[in-house]
Amino acid sequence: NAVVQDVQSALNNFNAPEGVSVKMTGSQEEQAETGAFLGWAMMTALLLIILILVIQFNSVSKPLIILSEIVFSIIGVFIGFSIFKMEFSIVMSGVGIIALAGIVVRNGILLVEFTDLLIERGVPTFDAIVEAGRTRMTPVILTASATILGLIPLAVGLNLDFVSLFNEGNPHIYFGGDNTAFWGPLSWTMIFGLIFATFLTLILVPVMYLIAARIKNRVRKITKKPL
Repeated sequence: NAVVQDVQSALNNFNAPEGVSVKMTGSQEEQAETGAFLGWAMMTALLLIILILVIQFNSVSKPLIILSEIVFSIIGVFIGFSIFKMEFSIVMSGVGIIALAGIVVRNGILLVEFTDLLIERGVPTFDAIVEAGRTRMTPVILTASATILGLIPLAVGLNLDFVSLFNEGNPHIYFGGDNTAFWGPLSWTMIFGLIFATFLTLILVPVMYLIAARIKNRVRKITKKPL
């Protein structure tokens, strides 16, 4: 990519003869097309998620609270790649972000849905939020932990020779390989995003739910005042 930037800057300063056009092709053209497709796929997925959440909760604020987790998870992905100075793959990391969106949204739904259930039973809003966070903490952490632990062998490229394991009792365990270059970015994307978003889910989602509830109460009080 660094070389491509130098070539592109040179092309921008190059005065092409009349009737001659210059453009980047090959892998750079494919990379641009892949990035555009993944961007379109991400927007389509977000629109479908918003539509389903609005129908489910009959609200706009709650889907926005849940969707904010996707932003937090993407921030966590970039932080993780920056800290460990890993290469970012547009294709596999983009697919990982799209897959990550479904997992973090599910965690948010667990919290919001249980909070609504407690409020419907007459529990005060603040107490319902605290109880929902305490009750749903275990399934949220366990779900994220299971996913992260399941992705670590794929991320580090853990390889086993099952034929040798069953015949000789020696699995010939080794790390790395060609598959790491392909599956590694996807796995690390989901790992970094899940680690960052899971803890923010347990903290920021209840806080934003409480803020949204208080804003709604104030708006209701204002609208009910006689003119």
